[in-house]
Amino acid sequence: MKRTVILMIALIMTIGIGAAYASPEKAATAPAAKKPTVKTEKDDPNAGLSGKVVETMDAGGYTYVSLEKNGKKTWVAVPQTKIVVGSNMTFQPGHEMKNFTSPSLKRTFDSVIFSGGPATSGSTPAGHPAAGSAPEGAVGSKAQVASKDKAIKVEKASGPNAFTVAEVYAKRTELNKKPVAVKGKVVKVSLGIMGKNWVHIQDGSGDQKKDTHNLVATTQDTATVGDIVTITGTFAKDRDFGAGYLYKAIVEDAKVQK
Repeated sequence: MKRTVILMIALIMTIGIGAAYASPEKAATAPAAKKPTVKTEKDDPNAGLSGKVVETMDAGGYTYVSLEKNGKKTWVAVPQTKIVVGSNMTFQPGHEMKNFTSPSLKRTFDSVIFSGGPATSGSTPAGHPAAGSAPEGAVGSKAQVASKDKAIKVEKASGPNAFTVAEVYAKRTELNKKPVAVKGKVVKVSLGIMGKNWVHIQDGSGDQKKDTHNLVATTQDTATVGDIVTITGTFAKDRDFGAGYLYKAIVEDAKVQK
């Protein structure tokens, strides 16, 4: 019995020594284990959309929220809603805007992430689009576009670059990146979104079913709902600002004249 045990121990030691002196060439050719790719908050600012609410402010239909997590602060903008300072919250992913200026707050943020709202199911404020959907005037958000006012009848602006609302939609390909002048009644105004004021006008032309009745212009000027104005600026078709801000027709860097 003792002899059998001794033989077994010797066999195990022999196998161990052989493994220790295995060919170094074979070891060298063994594929190295791939390191997993980890997307950190530094790579993706949306990964940091959770933390303690340390500051809030309302402006331009949005609530700006300062979140603090691990000593780092992140500004998030969501459709205006009541948020309690001191609470711990997580928000839906959104679109980051760097060096964003809010005219209504008279403040420039190094970075703001525009989110659809809190991540908790059912917490998106009523009357506002959920994350991933488009804001008013953009493709996919017909419910947010002002309905056609059949009582509006505004005469066409004068000049070589003058068009009706319906005409800019009909000629949007040939008018792309060209100056236009469009006269209409202001039916909606959104202030301080993405550093711009968004003015919606209608002149009575166009078809609501085809979304050709309402024209949006981005501007630094202000306007009041009910004003009759002439908007002049550079026309753009299929303008994509990100985060669902996709417009079939829009006038950018516009001047608003009453």
